[in-house]
Amino acid sequence: MKIYKTILLDADDTIFDFAACEGEAIRLAFESFGFQINEEIRKAYAKINEDLWKQYEKGIIDKDTVIHQRFRILFDRFEIKGNKDGFEEAYQELLGMQHIMIDDAIQVIEYLYEKYDLYIVTNGVTNTQLRRIHESGIEGYMKRIFVSEETGFQKPMKEYFDYCFERIDNANRDQAMIIGDSLSSDIKGGNNAGITACWYNPKALINTSDSTVDIEINHLSDLYKLL
Repeated sequence: MKIYKTILLDADDTIFDFAACEGEAIRLAFESFGFQINEEIRKAYAKINEDLWKQYEKGIIDKDTVIHQRFRILFDRFEIKGNKDGFEEAYQELLGMQHIMIDDAIQVIEYLYEKYDLYIVTNGVTNTQLRRIHESGIEGYMKRIFVSEETGFQKPMKEYFDYCFERIDNANRDQAMIIGDSLSSDIKGGNNAGITACWYNPKALINTSDSTVDIEINHLSDLYKLL
């Protein structure tokens, strides 16, 4: 059995229930601005945001474009009148306060912490991600947190992982694993980095991508048996 020393953990939809966090943040933002929100608007925003971040992963657009466009697109589509930039700022502040966890996430992190060096690797806005990680109580388990905004690169780029491994203590890629839910970001990133790629696949989806999955789990608690 392969021996691991370094575990890279994705944040959203691996540790945090991002859909729940996002839904609560956007509800509170709409409420604070006196806007009405319904399920159609919430789902539309989630899709717009996801599509823009996918373009960011591929290097088609930069992070600032994601941030500045998502609510502009949403407000234009639903003819919502208001300060889009001010709404974005409020949303980011509220999202930073949301840290609803995936089932068993804290217990699994505590278990892994006793055996491995843990790092978080996440695409996102630095201040928002760091606040969520800090307020969730898991920051102390991590050797370091790598947010794409601060690195100048993003998952799945090889350069992103090169940046990380240059800053990981006694880094050995043969003894490193990434655990994440995204085939295009985490698993492809692991492939590009030359490390073991563990796909967290709670919906039991079929891998139709060109990303190579080395290990697949359906529950975070599956890691107790694997690591």
